[in-house]
Amino acid sequence: MKRLVFCLLSLVFYLSVSAELKYVFYFIGDGMGDNQVLSAEMYRSALQGVPLGRVQTLMTTFPYSGHASTFSKSNGITDSAAAGTCLATGTKTKNGMLGLDQDSARLTTIAEELKAQGWGVGIMTTVAIDHATPGAFYGHVPERGMYYEIGQQLAESNFDFFGGAGFHYPQGKKDDKSVNLYRLAEQADYTIAHGYAEAQANMDCKKMILVQSTDDQGPKHGDNLPYAIDRKEGDLTLTQIVSTAIPFLSARYDRFFMMVEGGMIDYACHSDDAATSIGEVWDMDEAMRVAYEFYLAHPDETLILVTADHETGGMALGNSDYTLYLDQLKNQQCSAWVLSDLFQNLFKENKKPTWKQVQTIYREQLGFWNTVKITAEEECELKAAYKAACKHKSKDVKTMYKTINSLGDAGIALLDKKAHVGWTTRAHSAHAVPVFAIGAGAPSFSGWHDNTELVPLIKTAIQENAAK
Repeated sequence: MKRLVFCLLSLVFYLSVSAELKYVFYFIGDGMGDNQVLSAEMYRSALQGVPLGRVQTLMTTFPYSGHASTFSKSNGITDSAAAGTCLATGTKTKNGMLGLDQDSARLTTIAEELKAQGWGVGIMTTVAIDHATPGAFYGHVPERGMYYEIGQQLAESNFDFFGGAGFHYPQGKKDDKSVNLYRLAEQADYTIAHGYAEAQANMDCKKMILVQSTDDQGPKHGDNLPYAIDRKEGDLTLTQIVSTAIPFLSARYDRFFMMVEGGMIDYACHSDDAATSIGEVWDMDEAMRVAYEFYLAHPDETLILVTADHETGGMALGNSDYTLYLDQLKNQQCSAWVLSDLFQNLFKENKKPTWKQVQTIYREQLGFWNTVKITAEEECELKAAYKAACKHKSKDVKTMYKTINSLGDAGIALLDKKAHVGWTTRAHSAHAVPVFAIGAGAPSFSGWHDNTELVPLIKTAIQENAAK
């Protein structure tokens, strides 16, 4: 009996010291604050009739959670470059700077460090692969808008896998005779896979860049993948990217690091577009489920960490009568971007479209007058926007990523008001952001942190869960 107990204790000890943290998934919801997550959960609850509760995302079921502050070295409110740099290196820098500290000294990212140690590395996003957050893991430039230079550094990174919308400006400036970034990447042994099917057919290549399907001018949606609410058959998704990256890296390495960004949450919140934001949170959560399935097969060897670089929009839920009507958002059929385009096209096709034509778009895309009750006062407000547009006196709304037609913006704002969702800004806020974790080293991420602490905690988790 004593011998059996000794053997069992020896086995437990062996398992406790032999497990090694070999797989790190680092999910970053760009612009994702607490209310972006909570609104997504409460929206689905409203649709499913869950009384006074919420249908949880996967991330909020993780056993360890906390918050992180996000201010940069230069501003109380960070931009994505400074925040991304901090999430990649553990060092704060000035807004606009990428991969450099405040004195312009080059910082080493966790992805670069692990790659040098023999790990496989994958960087993926729903926006451009040279955007601030993905670029922060391999790029080192004084200004985040140096997209061509960031793209050059991507090709030089030797990381194994990239996935997303493509490069912002693959040819550089219009008068630039520099090498196209896709050709430059191919020269660095990257295979450019145009869409999910092509990626699956090229899984034996050396290194891969997976982007949206292309035309003769390069990848469509080079700046971003379509919003989930606007997605059409054949569009590349974050779930497909993660589903490709895991077997791709697993076939080549016994350890890998993956940064996965839900970048379009931020874009939607810059537009103060609640329904589209909710769709993007759930979209990232679906991609996370692929990583979670991998975790279930390797629970002692995997860490999944979820956070955000900052909150966008100052999103608020509820009003003075303590009510929410998030189910109203189900009537929205497209993003503010697409709605804006519909109105712009209407005015291009008709110098002075009728109010009935404008109403038709509102009915079809937002459910106004059909399933969403519109008061006489609200109709007067929409009509006022229509009349101003006809007289060319309306002011379109310029957000960080797109200028939104005034009629489209008025419609989205009214539907959000009906749902009792409010916004304080069309930019970033100083809100703390959520942190969720599961797996090896996950307990360390509980509680309050500054964003400088996350990378050191990942490194500590790797060191403390190294093979003995």
